[in-house]
Amino acid sequence: LAAAAKEEGAEVIVMCNNIEAQIAEMDSAEDKQMFMEEYKMTEPALNRLITSAYKLLNLDTYFTAGVQEVRAWTIHKGWKAPQAAGVIHTDFEKGFIKAEVIAYEDFVKYGSEAACRENGRLRIEGKEYVVKDGDVMHFRFNV
Repeated sequence: LAAAAKEEGAEVIVMCNNIEAQIAEMDSAEDKQMFMEEYKMTEPALNRLITSAYKLLNLDTYFTAGVQEVRAWTIHKGWKAPQAAGVIHTDFEKGFIKAEVIAYEDFVKYGSEAACRENGRLRIEGKEYVVKDGDVMHFRFNV
C-alpha cells in the first residue's frame, strides 16, 4: 500500500480512530499530551492527515483577522489575491482593489496587525499577488 501511495505522490498515514476520538474529546492540553505520550505520539494523527491531504490536493490556507474573530480560508496553491478574496464573497473578487498582507511569521512575531504595521511588516499587494500559505490578509474592494 505504501509503495502504491508513493507512486501516486501520496503517503500512508497509520491511525487508530478510537485513539483519535479519545484525544479529540479531552478538554485539557495536558491530558492530551500525557495520553499521546503513552502511545508514543507527538501529535494527533488527524493533524498529519489534514496536512497530507492539503499537500496532495495542492491547497494553501490564508487568514483574516478581525477584532472578534480569526478565520482560516482554504485556497488552491498559486491563486492570486482576487481569487482568494472571492472565497469570502464573490463581491470581494469582483470589486478587488488591493490586499493588505502580513506574513504569518511576522504576525506571530509582532502579535497584532498594529504592531506589524508599526514595524513595516504590512504590505499592500495588487491583483497579481500570489497568496502564500499562512498570509494574514485584509481586502480592499468596491462594488
